[in-house]
Amino acid sequence: MRDTRRLRLPRLSIRSLPGLLAALLLPLGLLTPAAAAASPPDATAAADPVRIMPLGDSITGSPGCWRALLWNRLQDAGHTGIDFVGTLPPQGCGIAHDGDNEGHGGELVTNVASQGLLPARLAATRPDIVVMHFGTNDVWSNIAPDRILAAYDTLLAQMRESNPDMRVLVAQLIPMNPATCATCAQRVADLNARIPAWAAGAHTSRSPVVVVDQWTGFDTATDTYDGVHPDASGDEKIAARWFPALAAQLGSTPGDPGDPGDPGDPTLTCTASFRSVSVWQGGYQAEVTVRNTSAAPVRGWTVTLRPADGARVTQVWNGALKSAADGTATVADAGWNGVLAPGASTAFGLIATTTAGPAAPAATADCAATPAS
Repeated sequence: MRDTRRLRLPRLSIRSLPGLLAALLLPLGLLTPAAAAASPPDATAAADPVRIMPLGDSITGSPGCWRALLWNRLQDAGHTGIDFVGTLPPQGCGIAHDGDNEGHGGELVTNVASQGLLPARLAATRPDIVVMHFGTNDVWSNIAPDRILAAYDTLLAQMRESNPDMRVLVAQLIPMNPATCATCAQRVADLNARIPAWAAGAHTSRSPVVVVDQWTGFDTATDTYDGVHPDASGDEKIAARWFPALAAQLGSTPGDPGDPGDPGDPTLTCTASFRSVSVWQGGYQAEVTVRNTSAAPVRGWTVTLRPADGARVTQVWNGALKSAADGTATVADAGWNGVLAPGASTAFGLIATTTAGPAAPAATADCAATPAS
């Protein structure tokens, strides 16, 4: 009698079929070219984005529209491989951007340090770069600069514990002049005066600490809505100050020398445009906008300014002034505003004296750029 029992074959999962087919076809030389030349999955994976944590209090977080402006400015400059990170979501700014942040309204940097709040936030977000504007509430609470800077030390140590290669941009705080704190303005100035020396002592080649001057040129009367928190004008100024320093930490952008297919170092060019701001008997105030017009970043710039009608430049802010006997003024970048991505711009202000009549102030302005290293 014939045995009618079914032959039991081992059960194959769908995932095992490709391997079985490959084993069967290999002796016949029938593997497809794609299968034969397959690469490991991670060989073509995109590079991880650079993770950037905006850290601070309500000036950073609520709504923190300068973050939105900075994000979009970086995107427009070609820095698309970035990720703003933080345990807080967007907080009300109506501009499309990556809104994750670590700007906790009302927080004191001294409390964050003493209560050990930062390590868990770092562990949850794993930043590569921290952009820190922190200490306004401490100043408002009349906490001494020594204690604030000690808190900076604690936070910096925690950042480096999280990531030994952490890069930190630390702000000299925007001015504050609330109606309820007559001495706050001077307290901010006192703290800001100490920050560069603190940063110089904390800086290492592996984990740099870069000071970004958010103080100079910021006016609480026009750039805040309450003497403390930035309005639209203030947000623009804050974003403009962070941008060159952050772009420098991000390195190359599309079109930089060394990119695949780049035939060689591009010609670096910049322009300088002069604009009169106000005029009075015997002098005027003006602004010069410097723009990177080349396809690669520059790491510094110098403007040669020749005022008309015998005017002499006597004062400059956001730049370093040298004057020649013939009245020619040479203005170099101030360091924090020297790095400009392609298409990016910055500005410096000036005061000039003149013996000319009522004619509108004028000057010729030439710009020379330094390549990014």
